[in-house]
Amino acid sequence: MKQFSPDTTRIGWVGTGVMGGSMCQHLLKAGYSVSVYNRTKTKADDLVGLGAKWHDSPANLARECDVVFLIVGHPEDVQQVLLGENGIFSTLPPSGIVVDMTTSSPQLAKFMAQKAASQQLHLIDAPVSGGDIGAKNATLSIMVGGEKAIADQLRPIFELLGQNIVYHGEAGRGQHAKMVNQILVATNMIGLCEGLLYAYRAGLDLENVLQSIASGAAGSWALSNLGPRILNGNFEPGFYIEHIIKDLGIAVEECRRMGLVLPGLELADSLFRLASAHGLAGNGTQALILALAEIAKINWKR
Repeated sequence: MKQFSPDTTRIGWVGTGVMGGSMCQHLLKAGYSVSVYNRTKTKADDLVGLGAKWHDSPANLARECDVVFLIVGHPEDVQQVLLGENGIFSTLPPSGIVVDMTTSSPQLAKFMAQKAASQQLHLIDAPVSGGDIGAKNATLSIMVGGEKAIADQLRPIFELLGQNIVYHGEAGRGQHAKMVNQILVATNMIGLCEGLLYAYRAGLDLENVLQSIASGAAGSWALSNLGPRILNGNFEPGFYIEHIIKDLGIAVEECRRMGLVLPGLELADSLFRLASAHGLAGNGTQALILALAEIAKINWKR
């Protein structure tokens, strides 16, 4: 099995947004030769400044790579980047590997893995969790699906990006694991926001509330990392509301396909869509509290 190393492996990176930009930096700092493409070129400027090579299309990038990572917005973006005009599959050399770190459809992951195999390529689905903080600190959780031998081969690179790398099985299972994550994230955010609204209406000191519950049974990553942002009025995206809506939509679709009824998931889907209707789609998921405050008739000002 070929071993990946900075001396011999050419990496491509497509998608340099809130998550992808930080993740790609870790590969550059590890000494890998990295080519980059992003729909908005200026979002790749920092990476080019660190030594990445800019390409004007996914196809031109893939032509010079052994492994191409992508982390884009939506399943349709994955399709376009892989199969569209100037897509990765049109130029990636035989035995090349695509690692899709986008949160996307399990069914699409299976289809793309089959398509890759038909062209003597490999595709691994490896969505991540941990937000902008995890991306910056290389502490992400990486949920891997696809050929195990290829997943094992990629592990040294994954270890530059995250601390918890778990293989879940055949193509699409990484995406299924991410749906579990997103269901928990979304429903937990409802609890965090409603708990803070209760504390606010009760007249409690909100910083004290966070301090008192963070290490107890109600503690969570969201409470520790996003709770302080809520109190500071910081609704900048570590993860966009519009993206959690996309993810929950995939989860709802998968539930329907499996004949599974999850009322909490349906509630989370409807509440985040409500937040989007309130003009919050471009904010972080913690901005859900603003929509819930309006429902509760609370003038939330921090």
